[in-house]
Amino acid sequence: MGSYIPVGYKPRLTLYETQAGISLIKRTFQDGLCRALRLKRVSAPLFVDPASGLNDDLNGIERPVAFDIPFVGTDAQVVQSLAKWKRMALYRYDVYPGKGIVTDMNAIRRDEELDNLHSVYVDQWDWEKVITRESRTMFTLKETVRAIVGCICDTQLTVRGSFPQISNEKLLERDVYFVTAQELEDMYPTLTPQERESKAAKEHGTIFVIGIGGKLKSGKRHDGRAPDYDDWSMNGDIIFYNELLGRAFEVSSMGIRVDSESLDKQLTEAGCDNRRSLTFHKMLLSGELPLTIGGGIGQSRLCMLLLGKAHIGEVQSSIWDSETRRVCAEAGVTLL
Repeated sequence: MGSYIPVGYKPRLTLYETQAGISLIKRTFQDGLCRALRLKRVSAPLFVDPASGLNDDLNGIERPVAFDIPFVGTDAQVVQSLAKWKRMALYRYDVYPGKGIVTDMNAIRRDEELDNLHSVYVDQWDWEKVITRESRTMFTLKETVRAIVGCICDTQLTVRGSFPQISNEKLLERDVYFVTAQELEDMYPTLTPQERESKAAKEHGTIFVIGIGGKLKSGKRHDGRAPDYDDWSMNGDIIFYNELLGRAFEVSSMGIRVDSESLDKQLTEAGCDNRRSLTFHKMLLSGELPLTIGGGIGQSRLCMLLLGKAHIGEVQSSIWDSETRRVCAEAGVTLL
């Protein structure tokens, strides 16, 4: 749909204040998240060996950025997310149930369609936590969602205290409305998935859409999701209603991860049985990897939301098309 700037929008923070706000948000939120979910920060790769099966295939159509490493004699791919790498890391680090890891994930998504929320550069907190078989439940998923939303709302209060210019921004809703993708389709069958999310988010403020990846009764999917990390029956997106843009605003994709049974089923359903021979998938199918819950939380997305910005280019440096640069320049919006 392209980029647009709401009529009458003027940034309330200067460029210097914006940079200070970004720094405050990243420190405050990560510290809160680590306390709430019992996570330790770790270092993560910028690129992986394609033969390992650790790169995220997203919707299966995005092309990863690849390059050769002559000294090693192999190719490498820039990560598209760390969904699978984190689980392998938990196995290698021998992390116990109830604890987990978090890292800064930086990715390049060359095929991304650019608009107010999307850039070819992706930055997020990628987190993963070991759970037991008994806690692999919808209750665990919902309690984790509530904890993350609580951290976001606490961070908003900290930001408002430091920047009175945005203190009159509407507070985010702490109470999460849980709804399945199928329930949304049943309620709004003539709307697109994004329109359904906007309807529900406008009514409830904060929502979590459950069950993304599998086909709905209509035969369509609410949204694409790779078959080899989330269990499609116990995953979802954290979405706030963005008053400035008048639309649903996703900040996190997360879920209970696949076990051997759900991976086996989802690989076949997605037509990805060829992945069974990859190292990560063989270990998962044989039950070697720990059971986990995890997800990604957009760093620029969260900064954009909490600082009242209209475009993601106001909080991150990237490359933009000429139309986006024109629209922003005419509105007096500076892209970093």
